Amino acid sequence: MSRTVLAFALICLLGPAVADERAEARQQIEAARQDIAELQKLLKQIEQEKSGVQKQLKSTESEMGQLEKQVDTLQQEIDRSEAELERLNEEKTTLEGARIEQQRLIGTQARAAYQNGRQEYVKLLLNQQNPEKFSRTLTYYDYLNKARFEQVESFNETLRQLANVEAGIQDQRSKLAEQQDGLLERRNQLAAVRKERQQALAKLNSDLSTREQKLQARRQEQAQLERVLKTIEETLARQAREAEQARQRELLAERERQQRQSGSSGAPGPLVSSAGASFGGPFAQAKGKLPWPVNGRLVARYGTPRGGDARTKWDGVLIGAAVGSQVRAVHGGRVVFADWLRGAGLLVILDHGNGYLTLYGHNQSLLKDAGDIVKAGEPIATVGTSGGQEAAALYFAIRQQGRPSDPAHWCRAQG
Repeated sequence: MSRTVLAFALICLLGPAVADERAEARQQIEAARQDIAELQKLLKQIEQEKSGVQKQLKSTESEMGQLEKQVDTLQQEIDRSEAELERLNEEKTTLEGARIEQQRLIGTQARAAYQNGRQEYVKLLLNQQNPEKFSRTLTYYDYLNKARFEQVESFNETLRQLANVEAGIQDQRSKLAEQQDGLLERRNQLAAVRKERQQALAKLNSDLSTREQKLQARRQEQAQLERVLKTIEETLARQAREAEQARQRELLAERERQQRQSGSSGAPGPLVSSAGASFGGPFAQAKGKLPWPVNGRLVARYGTPRGGDARTKWDGVLIGAAVGSQVRAVHGGRVVFADWLRGAGLLVILDHGNGYLTLYGHNQSLLKDAGDIVKAGEPIATVGTSGGQEAAALYFAIRQQGRPSDPAHWCRAQG
């Protein structure tokens, strides 16, 4: 008894402190989760801003590509215009050379013709010789002079046309150069905009990297807190098992006493049954609606003295049943304990949520492992005598937030 009292004292002393640590760890984990959610929200916002900048950058660079193409096209036109201008300048030079030479020849011929013509005219007028020859010579000189003047006029017209073409080309080249200057200026402006947007994109990438690093750090912190909480919960579970062991050590003596009293009085307990439909609602609403875990007879009731000592009482019931009988889950839940425990033998504990547990002890074999999910009515063990039990029986108990509750209030009454 002294060891039992010491164990309870240690649990009472350590339990609140560990519970406080667990509460604090849960608060820290919740804070970390909130931080992570906020960081994820910021990351999403940054990604959206980054996407917008990238779209703007794409538009700017596409526009620059079009302008570059226009600049290249205009440059080609300028090159063609300059080549044409150079060709016309060469033609102009050739024509001017020919014009100068023709002018020189025409001048020489004109002077010679004028001098000869005056002499011929004088001779013809003075001598009055051969009037017909004079007439033909005069006509010949007229044609020759007219042809020479027409040739000169044609050269002059060609030079005027070349001058007009040259002026037009010069004007076109000026316009193209002006357009090119405008396009180059626009391209410089776009290049500046692109640089600004690239800087904005770089800043967004930097912010994103910083946020991701912070998010990673918070996730690591959360994982560490989860590990701390798991350690605390394992400590609490261990303390609960130790407390359960301390309570279960008295089960055998009480059960034997109840059996002796039952045998001496000759009044067997009522029959109970696991038959009937299962209850599918929440466990908290299952009072009076649950089946019993096994077909058998109650040999020890909840709250009756145990082992002949009125100071200790049963916190569950003892159901006598045939060895190997199937023990069924009274309600769906998860196996949180499936192992041998001193005083209870092979024990199964089911968690039904919201702080409700059911315990099944003194089994011959366990059909489930910790972590398994079971349905209502599903076999989880077989009745036996483990844990020092002399006669085959099932220990069945219900816990509500760690406090024992009478199974007879939860399971259906037998007629």
